[in-house]
Amino acid sequence: MLNLEKLTTENRQLQLAVNELKVLNDIATTISSIQPVEEIIDQIVVQCIKHLGVEEGAVSLLEHEAGGKEFHTMIRRQDSAIDKVPYKLDNHLTGWMIKHKSALMSNNIRKDERFNFLSDVSYLFHSLLCVPLMIKGTLIGYLVVFNKKNKEPFSSEDRRLLSIIASQSAQVIENARLYEEEKALISLKEEMRMAREIQLNLLPDQIPKISGYQISATNIPAKSVGGDYYDFLSLSRNRLGFCIGDITGKGMPAAMLMANLQATFRSQGLIYEDCSTCMQGTNKMLYRSTESTKFATFFYGILDVEKSTICFANGGHDAPLLFHEDENPQHLKATGLLLGVMAETDYSEQMISLEPNDILVLFTDGITEAMNQQGDLFGLDRLIEIVTLNRNRSAQKILDSILQDIRKHAKDASQSDDITVMIVKREAES
Repeated sequence: MLNLEKLTTENRQLQLAVNELKVLNDIATTISSIQPVEEIIDQIVVQCIKHLGVEEGAVSLLEHEAGGKEFHTMIRRQDSAIDKVPYKLDNHLTGWMIKHKSALMSNNIRKDERFNFLSDVSYLFHSLLCVPLMIKGTLIGYLVVFNKKNKEPFSSEDRRLLSIIASQSAQVIENARLYEEEKALISLKEEMRMAREIQLNLLPDQIPKISGYQISATNIPAKSVGGDYYDFLSLSRNRLGFCIGDITGKGMPAAMLMANLQATFRSQGLIYEDCSTCMQGTNKMLYRSTESTKFATFFYGILDVEKSTICFANGGHDAPLLFHEDENPQHLKATGLLLGVMAETDYSEQMISLEPNDILVLFTDGITEAMNQQGDLFGLDRLIEIVTLNRNRSAQKILDSILQDIRKHAKDASQSDDITVMIVKREAES
């Protein structure tokens, strides 16, 4: 008799093992980590309903965006023969998984103190079995099934089987999720690369060459794309428009606003010959086409080569510096508000003369606010010092010296803001 009981027990255990292997084999043959996460989870739920003979199953995953503190139900599937509304998992079930990270089984929900917060109306199930989805000791979600179709209670064998399914499924789900994130990241990088190419094409492809003057400019975005902007506008044989701007924010939103500003400025610059009217029109159009929280600092100047003068209007931009020989630099301060703040605002126009060897330096705050790892700013005084020390060099050499000194100052600190600088230098008379 004992041998028969032992043989029966061993046979039952063997049958359970065979059944477990069959379940795992079914799951393995129907899913792969390169499938979308939703499809993988759907197949897991289908197999749970099939092999455990339950009315409904669900998988919930921790939301990455919520810092791993909230569950989000990804898939909930009912057996097609059961005409019931899908169940809504309660926060108490979520709390249990986060706190205990262990299986939860209840075969009489209505008499279970852990579920006494539920009312008879709020649920239609009488039993549940829930197991955690774990990756290297970290909870990533849970797998839950409700109500056996044969009305029998969940057993320890059911709990073991569901736990095995969960342990095998967790890594596949996580791999699939990571794979999707990787694909999304690759796609985003490609989009940013294309956006960077588009933005580079919006910037001048070459610096204007004017007899008696040296002009140099560069733009270095903090991200793939940025919100700094510089441009040139050929107005006539002897007049060259030039500008520099700084858009609020960084990245793609700033880049889109920069493109808007460029198109607006170029259209207004070709219509109006003076700086003030051009700035007024650009401001009005920018105000109408952007959100109230978006604006730009902007400096626009017109170089008259024959008269050696620059007319300019400054819409809240960092004051460009005009270096005369043996004098402190002159600050070309704002003559009006930032662009996009108000629909109607005036910009006064001012004029300066350029003497031989005079240097005009236009820049964005990415220059003066460049930081090292200690948080120290590069500063305006250091910029003035660099230009003064290199004033007898070419415009390009002056620009190179500024960038070199910024890199020396920042060292290993990452670039926190877009950097744009333009140098206009009148050559010495021969």
